[in-house]
Amino acid sequence: MGDAEGEPAAVPSPAPERKRVRDIALMRALAHPLRSELLGYLMAVGPRTASQCATSVGSTPSNCSWHLRQLARFGLVERAETADGRERPWRACQVGLELGPFDDDIARRSAQLGVTAEMLRRQDQLTQRFLDSYGDLPHPWQEAMALNDYALLTTSRELCELIEAVDALVRPFVRANRVDAPAEAAPVHLGLRTFLRLEADGRTEA
Repeated sequence: MGDAEGEPAAVPSPAPERKRVRDIALMRALAHPLRSELLGYLMAVGPRTASQCATSVGSTPSNCSWHLRQLARFGLVERAETADGRERPWRACQVGLELGPFDDDIARRSAQLGVTAEMLRRQDQLTQRFLDSYGDLPHPWQEAMALNDYALLTTSRELCELIEAVDALVRPFVRANRVDAPAEAAPVHLGLRTFLRLEADGRTEA
């Protein structure tokens, strides 16, 4: 519907795409635990200095600065401008990363698996941190959590469609996409793992 003057309503800009990662050297860089944590931190909270990063990831400013420069070589982070001339913060250059389907090429698939393993380690780390600190959190944030398992029965096509639908629902809340966040909004982690269920003998059962 148009406005009162008959002008067409503004169409929201599409959300930025994730960075598609295909370069093996880049994937190997992302498999490094500290680099992975630094990139995830900047994507979650916005621009931060190396000193601020060090406090949050449990490292030193000099070590974080070195690894941030390595991430910058691959175009994953960049320096943000400051008006006061103090230490310039780093910011993530993308809203997320996409590895795509695992490759038939052994070297590329090995690099993809390395990044995936680090991603899962970081998700487990964030989950454990939350559980360890649960009793100290404000009550609303204690209630605003979920650790759910679902035993689905789908076709491969239905599962792909479900993943796309969940992604479309979530993406407007991604930090880099959101411009209308209330003052009380805080960084939140959401992880989604979905794949064909395999039993201990390597088979799947209908």
